Amino acid sequence: MTETVKISTLSGDAQFDGYVARPAEAPKAAIIVIQEIFGVNAGIRRKCDKLAEQGYLAVAPDLFWRLEPGIELDPDVEPEFQQALDLMGRFDQDQGIRDIEATIHHIRREEGVAKVGCVGYCLGGRLAYMTAARTDVDATVGYYGVGIDGLLGEKHAIAHPLMLHIPTEDGFVDKDTQQAMHEGLDDHPKVTLHDYEGLDHGFATEFGKRRAEEAAQLADKRTADFFTAHLA
Repeated sequence: MTETVKISTLSGDAQFDGYVARPAEAPKAAIIVIQEIFGVNAGIRRKCDKLAEQGYLAVAPDLFWRLEPGIELDPDVEPEFQQALDLMGRFDQDQGIRDIEATIHHIRREEGVAKVGCVGYCLGGRLAYMTAARTDVDATVGYYGVGIDGLLGEKHAIAHPLMLHIPTEDGFVDKDTQQAMHEGLDDHPKVTLHDYEGLDHGFATEFGKRRAEEAAQLADKRTADFFTAHLA
């Protein structure tokens, strides 16, 4: 079952939408799905639906609600891709983390699900790293997160398991950034990094021309096993 719910901000003075996919039985845990720069579009909703099929309560908060609530963009349509880049440039990431934290609180308080993980893609991959460092989320996965080299100063605060998927030919994450991620995180006891040789940004998208089927299935299998291990 799917629905859109209202989530209160941490300050309680406003609400924003969250897409919710519910499993057929009582959820074994909850997973927040953090959007790309394209909003809570069909691909992000499909990520939620697949997690619900695996037995999780899945929630995708609309993190662009202060800029353009309900925005859905297609990365394969050039004007929409440019619009997404503009939204990312105007997006307050620190505020976005607070909205993710509000979503964690909503799940635990309103849904009664104590164990909460999150998974993010692109911008959401970066926000997933920030969520791992700044909240008490139980387990986190980031796909092709951007600019994580600039966040390595927060790695000491990562207290729960984090997995990052890194395509080696990512057009938005150059080789120096990838090297800095490995140098900064390979020895972190809570962090696991996986490289995907020759692949580009967006390889695990649900729809569209960016998807690389074999690698997407491998990464998603690793993610599923990770959540099984850490959200039990």
